[in-house]
Amino acid sequence: MVDPTSELEEDVDEESAPRCAACGEPALGVGRRTVTWVEGGDAVHRQFCSETCRAAWEDERPSAGR
Repeated sequence: MVDPTSELEEDVDEESAPRCAACGEPALGVGRRTVTWVEGGDAVHRQFCSETCRAAWEDERPSAGR
């Protein structure tokens, strides 16, 4: 399936899609969220399948760096 959130309009199937950091489901489609921060000079990314999963992860995330 073509991921509508991809600027490259690349084909991404559920098997190769990034996994939600909260629930492990494929992070695809319009509900997909990405959180990015810098840690030790490197960009770190976490993918989420929905705003609900992103919020749940944010509530559980250690406050280091915030």
